[in-house]
Amino acid sequence: MNLPERFSNLPEYAFPRLRNLLDSHRPGGEPIAMSIGEPRHPLPDFVGPILAAYLEDFGKYPPNEGAPGLLAAISGWLMLRFGARVGPERIMVLNGTREGLFDACMALCPEIKNGRQPVVAMPNPFYQVYAAAALGVGAQPVYAPATAATGFLPDYASLPADILDRTALVYLCSPANPQGAVASRDYLADLLHLAEKHDFILLADECYSEIWRDAAPAGALQVAADIGADPERVAVFHSLSKRSSLPGLRSGFVAGGPRAIARFRQLRSYGGAPVPLPVQHVSERAWSDESHVEASRALYVEKFKAADRIFKGVQGYRPPEAGFFLWLPVDDGERAALKLWRETGVRVLPGAYLGRDAGGGNPGQGYIRVALVAPKEETQRGLTLLRDCLYV
Repeated sequence: MNLPERFSNLPEYAFPRLRNLLDSHRPGGEPIAMSIGEPRHPLPDFVGPILAAYLEDFGKYPPNEGAPGLLAAISGWLMLRFGARVGPERIMVLNGTREGLFDACMALCPEIKNGRQPVVAMPNPFYQVYAAAALGVGAQPVYAPATAATGFLPDYASLPADILDRTALVYLCSPANPQGAVASRDYLADLLHLAEKHDFILLADECYSEIWRDAAPAGALQVAADIGADPERVAVFHSLSKRSSLPGLRSGFVAGGPRAIARFRQLRSYGGAPVPLPVQHVSERAWSDESHVEASRALYVEKFKAADRIFKGVQGYRPPEAGFFLWLPVDDGERAALKLWRETGVRVLPGAYLGRDAGGGNPGQGYIRVALVAPKEETQRGLTLLRDCLYV
């Protein structure tokens, strides 16, 4: 049987690669998981009671686009958080944002752009679903370096004009995974102006927007409204995985222009898996409550401060602006991750697993990504072992 080759350029996903790298070696101490962005803060106390109250709703088919109460709660949160007036008709509920970030290409990427193969541009390094989505629809992925030289955000305006003229979609993650950089209002405004000039849609992955140190990050919908951009120029993606420490709930949403959301809803009506109603009830409460988010954010701030103390004086250490990852410079990410595992039991992700070789090489090669998701004491112990192993 001849299988399609559209995914042949995809390397093995990051975490199977990490298992292949580490799991044949004994850990040098009690394992400490700092490789995956799976929040381990306490669940909000309303989760269990709401699930129990609506248990029988597992016996009903849920609405594809989302229940009216949940859509209204999301609309209210977007207004509260970003000052963005987005009605329920411009929102679709997702089984976690990975679903929506992949389906965005299927729903919104044309087969031809200006008579040629369309381009889907993305930062490098990046969340790996972006590349899979582009390849899945036959688009050309273009990787824009997000390095120290660019403030760890992609400089899309520097792409060649012929690439920009073929660009149909642009992914942006802010706060950035893995580097923790935050796109300013000016950055977002400039990118939206570029989208208008070259006729592409901005796909704004804002899953880490509620985990920040000093100031709440700006949102793409907010900036689009401020500058009077066409609502169809941007779609934003949010999740309860990071905001509410509910990665297993698999609940998020996409919000955008009416035509874009209509395309998302049409696609889901044929091939999507709607979020179960009991989960939607929990989600409605989560988007309506800020107290548990504030409590979780305070825990992350404590861990940020601990990291600052532990890595004080370490050359190349850069405190993240937001998100919950450290992006630490090393000579070689794979060698550093293997050394750390074999000598201490601390498990981190080589930065190259999140990047691609493009032009000047893989921009993640000289980094490791460290997730600050464990309780404070475990996080401090892991960071201290890491520092002493790799930097002392």
